Amino acid sequence: MTQHSRDLSRRRLLFGGAAVGAGVLLAGCTSNEKQEPTEAQTKAAATGGNAEPGKRVVIGFSAPAQDHGWLGAITSNARAQASAYSDVEFKTVEAGADAAAQRAALSTLVSQKPDVIVVLPHDGKELNAFGLEAMQANIPVINLDRAFPDPKAYRLQLKGDNYGMGVAAAHYIVEQLKAKNISNPVIAEIAGMDELELTQERSKGFAETLAQSGFKVANRRAARFTIDSGQQEAAQLLQALPKIDALWNHDDDQGVGVLAAISQANRKEFFMVGGAGSKKAIEDIQADNTVLKATVTYSPSMASSAISLARLIGQGKGMSDLVELQVPKEIILSSETITKENASNYLKLGF
Repeated sequence: MTQHSRDLSRRRLLFGGAAVGAGVLLAGCTSNEKQEPTEAQTKAAATGGNAEPGKRVVIGFSAPAQDHGWLGAITSNARAQASAYSDVEFKTVEAGADAAAQRAALSTLVSQKPDVIVVLPHDGKELNAFGLEAMQANIPVINLDRAFPDPKAYRLQLKGDNYGMGVAAAHYIVEQLKAKNISNPVIAEIAGMDELELTQERSKGFAETLAQSGFKVANRRAARFTIDSGQQEAAQLLQALPKIDALWNHDDDQGVGVLAAISQANRKEFFMVGGAGSKKAIEDIQADNTVLKATVTYSPSMASSAISLARLIGQGKGMSDLVELQVPKEIILSSETITKENASNYLKLGF
């Protein structure tokens, strides 16, 4: 297995807290533990209209292994949402360690002819061929989170706003810096995996929004969505920058390592913004006892919505609040900013 494959399959964990050694800090990590979806992450089937039992729909599903908090929530949310409908059969296939393994598993699923397939691919570009295969077999595909480049490869693309995450993080940072009358700030960034388009989009939104205020990133490191890589890259960044005013870490999971490095270095002169909206991160923001002061959302509740929309597509229905008779082709969820002031409202969405 290549290093790239190992990193893709390992993925990202979650935040710890106090300024103690890394071993103790990592022990506080909880996001990779099995958790039941909250009511906010799923939506129980109501009565009337589209919620009434209809045509039986077999929904195929595939997502990378649940060894990371956000990915674990994706799969558990999807399964829980499917169980809310008496007319849905939920059929999962293992994603394997890399894109090639997931493609093989999905091809087997196509041969079983489910009504709809929901897939969160290891890599959207590498799995584009699967999307085309399924669509040509008249099986609608819902592409979740990591986009297929060819619009013909999916019936619906549902994802978070990666560019918008960067925009939201930059807006918060700029607002805080201006409030402190800091005109020439040192801004740092710890990204995720640079080969992924989602990481590139996040950094682009961040840089372009900072530039609108005349600010720029002084030092940027790319981690691997893992605790170890977050800690390693943060340690090197802290060594390179003896003074920092603000830091954006793209992912609340690798942030466990980032906070460990910050604690070990005993650095407190800056504030930090996270990404995704994990429950532990929201709790830390609410407690206000670390440098983490905000996070920008990228909620795994999108998997619950994907299942509900897959059911409608399988039944030939549209969304009840839209005039159009069909589910839209693309849905992008906005990224919201969680701070101490509104953290209590978002705890129910944490994963």
